[in-house]
Amino acid sequence: MRAIKSLLAALLLAAVATGTQAATPDENFYIFLCFGQSNMEGAARPEAQDLASPGPRFLLMPAVDFPDQGRKMGEWCEATPPLCRPNNGLTPADWFGRTLVASLPQDKKVGVIHVAIGGIKIEGFMPDQIAEYAKTAPSWMKGMLEAYGNNPYERLVTLARKAQKDGVIKGVLMHQGESNTGDPEWANKVQQVYDRLLGDLGLKPEEVPLLAGEVVQADGHGQCIAMNKQIDELPKTIHTAQVISSTGCTSGADNLHFDAAGYRELGCRYGEMMARLLGYEPVRPHIEQPKQFEVPADAVTAETTIPGNEFPKVDPQHRAYFKVSAPEARKVVLDICSKKYDMQRDGRGNWFAVTDPLPVGFHYYFMNIGGVNFIDPATETFFGCNREAGGIEIPEGPEGDYYRPHEGVPHGQVRSIYYYAPHSQMGNGKSVGSQSKWRHAMVYTPADYEKGKKRYPVLYLQHGMGEDETGWSTQGRMQHIMDNAIASGQAVPMIVVMESGDIKAPFGGGNNRQGFSDYGASFYPVLIEDLIPYIDSNFRTHADREHRAMAGLSWGGHQTFDVVLQNLDKFAWMGTFSGAIFGLDPKTAYDGVFSRADEFNRRIHYLYMNWGEQDFIKGGPLVEQLRQLGIKVDAAESAGTAHEWLTWRRGLHEFIQHLFK
Repeated sequence: MRAIKSLLAALLLAAVATGTQAATPDENFYIFLCFGQSNMEGAARPEAQDLASPGPRFLLMPAVDFPDQGRKMGEWCEATPPLCRPNNGLTPADWFGRTLVASLPQDKKVGVIHVAIGGIKIEGFMPDQIAEYAKTAPSWMKGMLEAYGNNPYERLVTLARKAQKDGVIKGVLMHQGESNTGDPEWANKVQQVYDRLLGDLGLKPEEVPLLAGEVVQADGHGQCIAMNKQIDELPKTIHTAQVISSTGCTSGADNLHFDAAGYRELGCRYGEMMARLLGYEPVRPHIEQPKQFEVPADAVTAETTIPGNEFPKVDPQHRAYFKVSAPEARKVVLDICSKKYDMQRDGRGNWFAVTDPLPVGFHYYFMNIGGVNFIDPATETFFGCNREAGGIEIPEGPEGDYYRPHEGVPHGQVRSIYYYAPHSQMGNGKSVGSQSKWRHAMVYTPADYEKGKKRYPVLYLQHGMGEDETGWSTQGRMQHIMDNAIASGQAVPMIVVMESGDIKAPFGGGNNRQGFSDYGASFYPVLIEDLIPYIDSNFRTHADREHRAMAGLSWGGHQTFDVVLQNLDKFAWMGTFSGAIFGLDPKTAYDGVFSRADEFNRRIHYLYMNWGEQDFIKGGPLVEQLRQLGIKVDAAESAGTAHEWLTWRRGLHEFIQHLFK
């Protein structure tokens, strides 16, 4: 019997010993507790290098569930951002862990437990005050508190106890203080939290130091920079505290939160300090450094930039410089002047690009992320390319003064009007609804229009395919061209009317021989039957053909040919700028009107055509054919320009000098 009892006792001791061995924590698994407010929570969007997993040596025990990431509270997983809660961003703990992994031997693992709440005071981590603090917390904080069961300290301790079964707690990381700026008792309150944490977990302060990071400095403009004096003096109260400097750590525009680069730098500093305390030489992990983006001092903000923005800029060599904030983007492309440029990141969520020298004049451009074009938020918008687009003006020299406003020159007005057009159609010959018959147009009146009762001739001026009625007054600078030409006596005062022409939408095919057009032809009856009568009834015009002209750029030139040459009783002047006049047989087109040169020259007092030297639509061959038929046509090629607004500005400037004289 005594032998049996001895055997049972031995088996029991062995079982206990075996169970104890199974529960022994891994001494090579170093665990760190992280707490604080918004900068520990993570206020910057992670970038590509932050999202790449550092591998199984850096782990996170989530303090909440992450449904989308498949993470469960209290279950170890690889530590990639966000570490705090599902909707948070990059934190110092991210690059703290990466730095330790790089610094420690391969047999060491690092784990973090992360509890932080934006805006929380240190009182929110004091067990004897949290209940009252939660009751009076601002409404925007209540959801964050509830995520931790309204007791963030208890959540941290509960998980820490669980983690102690797996590894050894080696330190506490804190970033807190902004909400306690100026509180003389802050250091004492931090000590209470730290001491309580060590006591509840059975830890010794000499073995578990407290690492406290400074708040944002922003070159002396940090919103809570005064708190750094109190943080720097924390070791006077807690002898095991180590202060992590934030000097040079970059911040966001609010001067309160670090940007992604700032979090990386601060996190590395936390990790380097901890590595030294553990007895290892710090090794900083590779950080992708931003490409240096230098803007010459003589580059100036483009005139098309929205006020308050520094970029886009243009230098004297006509290179353009662009910047956009897109911290979550993997790739951003700038598309301008038929060339695409891969934009370069700066490590702070911004992307930059510099172009080759660009032609002078106005140019549309887009930025692209993931195959989707978007408008640079720093530029004014312009309707072009069948949609709103970004645009930039590359300035000419004094030769461009004809389209610039000048002091001392009387200025006319560009009015926005709505008129009812019963002849509106859908483009397929079908009538549109009554609401759709209200149409929009822009009307320029010369400077002296308001000063008398005289009547004026009218120019109906059309834009090109994919643009709209605002194009001539925004991209084209029509009003300044008119003001300057009228003031100098080069042009007679006139009214200019600009309408959409039903060519804002993309070209949809169909028959578009001159005189048989489908695209934009729905505008023709509107112009003749609705718009012209409206203008003559509501403005002081000379309501006859002798005082009525039409001109247009690109497809607007196509429309000009179609409308004028089929309504010679309505117009006596016409012009095209890079006019889209294709496949025209001058001898037979428009009932052979060009074959009757004497009649044409008598009825059309002036025909003008221009195009760019590098234009893909050149009017030279048609001009030569017309002249061979005896048609009087004035023509010009714009030096150095293509199918663009500078070509058309030049064309308009030359054209109006011959009208109504």
